[in-house]
Amino acid sequence: MNKKQQKNLIRILLATAMTVALILIGHFLPVPKMVMNFLFLAPYFIVGFDVLKKAAIGIVHGQIFDENFLMTVATVGAIILGENAESVAVMLFYQVGELFQSVAVGKSRKNIAALMDIRPDTATVEKDGALETVDPDEVPVGSIIVVKPGEKIPLDGVIVEGNASLNTAALTGESMPREVSAGDDVISGCVNITGMLRIRTTKEFEESTVSKILELVENSSMKKARTEQFITRFARYYTPIVCLCALALAVVPPIILAILGHDPMIKAWVIRALTFLVISCPCALVISIPLSFFGGIGGAGSKGILIKGSTYLEVLAKAGTMVFDKTGTLTRGVFEVTEEAPAPGFGSGELLYYAAHAEQYSNHPISRSIREAYGKEPARENVSDVEEVGGHGVRAVVDGKAVLVGNRKLMAEDGIDCIAPEAPGTEIHVAVDHVYAGYLLVADRVKEEAKDAILRLRAQGVARTVILTGDNAKTAEVAAKETGVDEVKSNLLPEDKVREVERLLDEKPANTSLAFVGDGVNDAPVLSRADIGIAMGALGSDAAIEVADIVLMDDDPRKIALAMKIARKTLAIAKENIVFALGVKILFLALGALGLIGMWWAIFADVGVMILAVLNAMRTVFASPSDSGS
Repeated sequence: MNKKQQKNLIRILLATAMTVALILIGHFLPVPKMVMNFLFLAPYFIVGFDVLKKAAIGIVHGQIFDENFLMTVATVGAIILGENAESVAVMLFYQVGELFQSVAVGKSRKNIAALMDIRPDTATVEKDGALETVDPDEVPVGSIIVVKPGEKIPLDGVIVEGNASLNTAALTGESMPREVSAGDDVISGCVNITGMLRIRTTKEFEESTVSKILELVENSSMKKARTEQFITRFARYYTPIVCLCALALAVVPPIILAILGHDPMIKAWVIRALTFLVISCPCALVISIPLSFFGGIGGAGSKGILIKGSTYLEVLAKAGTMVFDKTGTLTRGVFEVTEEAPAPGFGSGELLYYAAHAEQYSNHPISRSIREAYGKEPARENVSDVEEVGGHGVRAVVDGKAVLVGNRKLMAEDGIDCIAPEAPGTEIHVAVDHVYAGYLLVADRVKEEAKDAILRLRAQGVARTVILTGDNAKTAEVAAKETGVDEVKSNLLPEDKVREVERLLDEKPANTSLAFVGDGVNDAPVLSRADIGIAMGALGSDAAIEVADIVLMDDDPRKIALAMKIARKTLAIAKENIVFALGVKILFLALGALGLIGMWWAIFADVGVMILAVLNAMRTVFASPSDSGS
């Protein structure tokens, strides 16, 4: 418990001890009732002062109808009628419920606080052979930073010297350390466990991974689920309505009885009205529903699944169609040139020479694989007039010759016939001065966990799985067969993917949603068009992560099924609380209005229901689904 919770607990225990002592004194000693009522004011103010203060502030600011107002009216009314013990009990149990709620929220906040703790406070920059400690915001791109064992990596970058094991648990939920060495990309927020690293920064802090994560988490509460929105609207109208009903219950029956010549029993009807007010307090709904979603988002975050708002939990829970990009999503995104096939008239190595020089400015994984196969840094002075043709390839002038490097569509634009490779893989065709020079075959490997991910999604009720890729049909079909995906569409440009997603949206069953999983810049339009977009956070581009609704920090597609389990469990708990709280409220309101139950039962109907609902909501905080199994 924090200090505030400890203080509240002490107040509750003190007020409880005083109340029990006064009840015993009143039972065994002949103390006048007026004196006892006066003495009961001490525990009442000890435990209820903050409620009275909040009610007064709400009245001053015009925000009258809330649970503090209801508690104040009910307990002050009970004191006026001489029911001081009951008024203290109402405040006591209300504060117990508030304490339960505070502990539950605190636990959920700890899950998110673990993410917040990834923000590094300083960065050690190497300048002219000396080390200087600065704020990460002040480090420009291209700087060399030094990260010692035990320190957090403050900025995204590439290791230029050193070997180490990194703890990535705060980012990915993965407990196994990641081994890195010179040439490897590293992201901010990871903790260096072993060796010292020299890292060249590739992003400013505000664009770094850790900064993006914190922004996502901080903004997640801004996007409420429909269930939460319902509770907010419900409380806005419900509270004034029950206040009017309580007032009518206190006034109308006595007037009718008086007109009919009967005893109006004013005190009895006022007690019923006050009991009605205590029962009607909407604490169980107002507290437990947001807590359920908050707990679900926090639990997912602790497993490396960042959900940008509770509304996306609702959409994900209904996912019936799952659409995947191939490269970097179901495959590793680590390419290598597996075949070099020069056309007659071109020697061995020429294809790699021209392709590596033309592709030297591209960060696409395939471009990097071509440069790696070439084996040395392409000479920039030999290249000019580079033009990237989206979804097709690259045009450039290399050594004064017009070079095309890309897919068959790019070759077709210049009327160049291509050779069709027999082996599966991504075809990279090359033409020099409008003459076909041959092709390179680049292959990517399917992730080991991809097939298991599809099986887990089927177990979660996903009826249709689809691959949409810009890759050729042969390679795409091999990936679909290896992973068990139902359908595959290949040779797609970014706008083609959007068109296919729109078709799938029209075909999906009613009351289900479509999710798209991708990682590249070209996936950003589709991620935003789908009902819910899921981005790979480790290999994924900034654009994809920015527009996605959910981010998987370790790029493990199995986490999608886990996210669905968390979403469905969260929604189930929220709905259980709505049905339980409203059901009990309606029953006890009727019984209270008829005078069949008194203030003690009213306390149970209010505080007891709230405690039970909060305990149920805490299941999302303390027991998130395991990521093992389906």
